[in-house]
Amino acid sequence: MGLQEGASYMLDIQERQEAIIRAAEQYVQEKLASDFSGHDWWHIERVRASALTIAKEEQADVFVCELAALLHDLADEKLFGDEEQGLREIGEWLERHGVSEDEAAHICEIISTMSFKGGSRPPMRTLEGRVVQDADRLDAIGAVGISRVFAYSGAKGRPVHDPNVRPREAMTQAEYRSGNDTAINHFHEKLLKLKHLMNTAYGRRLAEERHQFMELFLERFHREWQGQA
Repeated sequence: MGLQEGASYMLDIQERQEAIIRAAEQYVQEKLASDFSGHDWWHIERVRASALTIAKEEQADVFVCELAALLHDLADEKLFGDEEQGLREIGEWLERHGVSEDEAAHICEIISTMSFKGGSRPPMRTLEGRVVQDADRLDAIGAVGISRVFAYSGAKGRPVHDPNVRPREAMTQAEYRSGNDTAINHFHEKLLKLKHLMNTAYGRRLAEERHQFMELFLERFHREWQGQA
């Protein structure tokens, strides 16, 4: 293949990928249009932006990371109820839009294994999986993460705080999803653990500052709750 032919081939790939990304954006916006639990389109957009930044830092496959970030919540059981059905629909969408079999399998693997689900899951197998998982976890902590905890708790009818309900430890996936929880306990059961579970150096740097912000928030919250501030 000559230089000119090679440049044309690369341009064709780039144009194909850009068309797929545009289609994915529209698809996801339609699927999440009625979400008010903190898993809306703007959550997806933030995760996509972080994933692209981390992917470039880590020299990961940017296309796989971006597409996985865009689609990652469409198989979330807490949003759609049936993870397997969600994954089948994602796989069918990827096939219809001309994503290669290897890329589609990789994206579906990332989506199916990246969720926290109580914190006992094995590490992500691929670099791209680690990138997208870090991007999603970054959006669960810091100022944005705090706002999403209360949005989700309100959507699920979960109380803000109950001093008589203690944070749970070493939960199974079923226990994690049981709903016997409060918004404040969710910080202890998940969010404060995420700093130590980041995969990439860039993700760890960002997580450190966001973690500190959550600690300051919780300290202030408990002081106000007890009438001390």
